[in-house]
Amino acid sequence: MKNSLKLKFLFVVLTFFIIVNPVFAQRTIRINLASIVPENTAWGQAINRLAADFRRITNGEVEVIVFHNGTQGDEAEILRKMRINQLQAGVFSSMGMNMITPEVLAISYPFLIRNEAEYNEVMRQLRPDLTSRMERSGFVTLSWVHAGWIRIFSRTPITTPDDLRRLRLGSGSSQQEIIQGFRNLRYQVIENNLTELVMAFNSGRIDATYNSPVFVAANQIFTMARYMSNISVAPFMGGIIMTSAAWRSIPERYRAQLLEVCRRLEREIEASVISLENEAITTMQRHGLVINELTPAQLQVWYDDTAGYENTLIGGANPVFHREYYTRIRDILTEFRGRN
Repeated sequence: MKNSLKLKFLFVVLTFFIIVNPVFAQRTIRINLASIVPENTAWGQAINRLAADFRRITNGEVEVIVFHNGTQGDEAEILRKMRINQLQAGVFSSMGMNMITPEVLAISYPFLIRNEAEYNEVMRQLRPDLTSRMERSGFVTLSWVHAGWIRIFSRTPITTPDDLRRLRLGSGSSQQEIIQGFRNLRYQVIENNLTELVMAFNSGRIDATYNSPVFVAANQIFTMARYMSNISVAPFMGGIIMTSAAWRSIPERYRAQLLEVCRRLEREIEASVISLENEAITTMQRHGLVINELTPAQLQVWYDDTAGYENTLIGGANPVFHREYYTRIRDILTEFRGRN
């Protein structure tokens, strides 16, 4: 009897110790996620919802702490911190993802993918392979997101590639591969910090830029570059990636549901960005933006002109765009256009 009471007493004491001692408490897995995107955007708000969903689905076992507004540095710095585990996840553009998997940048080859249907077909076929390549580099891709289209904005109307070649084309200095691509196409590219584009237009340093309509509207660039050509330069793509080690630390029983939440986030961001882009263009038109409508024949001039520089973009020892992936995308599009 004494032994039985003693065992019960020890059981009660041990139970109390486990409850109050943090060593035995439920382990919280902290995921630090960094983004260069402002919090008050569709991307920023979606990331906040994602963090809340991760906590809800895992009953608080996984806590995602979001650092918005570039407070953790640019994409290169975010990636560096992920590699040393200071951060475990990040929001990246195709430029940032290119630092992990160079094949990604081929999707941004100028004037290659021309509309939403073509982009969807390319990603349908290439997404599994791109995801696998990211995994081999030590990262899990939670989301691939199409965030609109890059357009050309200029002081004067642009109809042909030679019209653009006569102008000084402003570009973000962090986009070195794209800058080199445009230079190979014989455009006069002037590097600027994206935050300095307005100043560059005001000072007369640049005459045109390629950028997202949402960015151009938000920064009032259209008041100086009043013409937008209706040709799409390239899809603007981004994604959310997590280190493989951080993903493995999340209990397996939650992973499928978390991935489904990430897929839903893709759809939400894409829908909101398309709506926001259309709204931005409409608003800019009300305030003086002129859309330079190009005929099918004029659009074909751009496509043929770019095709003439194919070897300078994918050839040589150091091609701007990944040769194999460019060829795969080109072949997918050729077959897709033949069916439609």
